[in-house]
Amino acid sequence: MEMDLAQQAVSAALEGNWEKAIQINTKILDINPQDTDALNRLARAYSECGNLVKARKCVKMVLKIDPVNSIALRAWEKLRCLTKGDTLPLVPTNAESFIEEPGKTKIADLINLGDPKILAKLDAGDEVKFNPHGHRVSVISCEGKYIGRLPDDLGAKLKNLIKMGNEYKVIVKCNETKDVKVFIKEISSCKKGATGPSFTSERIDYVAFTSPELVHNKEDISASSVEEED
Repeated sequence: MEMDLAQQAVSAALEGNWEKAIQINTKILDINPQDTDALNRLARAYSECGNLVKARKCVKMVLKIDPVNSIALRAWEKLRCLTKGDTLPLVPTNAESFIEEPGKTKIADLINLGDPKILAKLDAGDEVKFNPHGHRVSVISCEGKYIGRLPDDLGAKLKNLIKMGNEYKVIVKCNETKDVKVFIKEISSCKKGATGPSFTSERIDYVAFTSPELVHNKEDISASSVEEED
């Protein structure tokens, strides 16, 4: 029963039905108050509804049970910066947006990563942007903060394709210690001349993506202290 409820909670979150997500995750916690996955999902749902007090309370409960829970640690870093009426700046996850297409999508490891404090605020599912310059392509947040850059060979190829008119959507796939991966998807290609596929076809293992706040996913990041609030 608890597993069925967890699946329902994930579905509600994917649909953006945060009130329903609150109800279902609360039911799960009635059965198992120590369920950190449900607490993380509940914190996300409360934050999306603008209830930051309850969101922070859920995150603190997770960290009391599991002090190094990476999802809760990241949520806390965001929640502590928000004021009443704000919500976590996360993009609702549409699983269909993350389906791999041969030649049109690629998962890339970023190199020369930026400030750890900037990276700590990133979540899997966050949309980011390319910033071509010189012979390289950097990846920046929607606020213009540097995250990292593409490997030179991939960056050089995409820089030329972008210059010719190709457009790409870039999403954070995972954010672990010293390991940030992005999901790149071609959304339009140059109509002037054949540019060929953006990426070489690879064996597809990754079918769809679901944000770790909505399901169970442990990552290792450095723990940061949680300040007590009145």
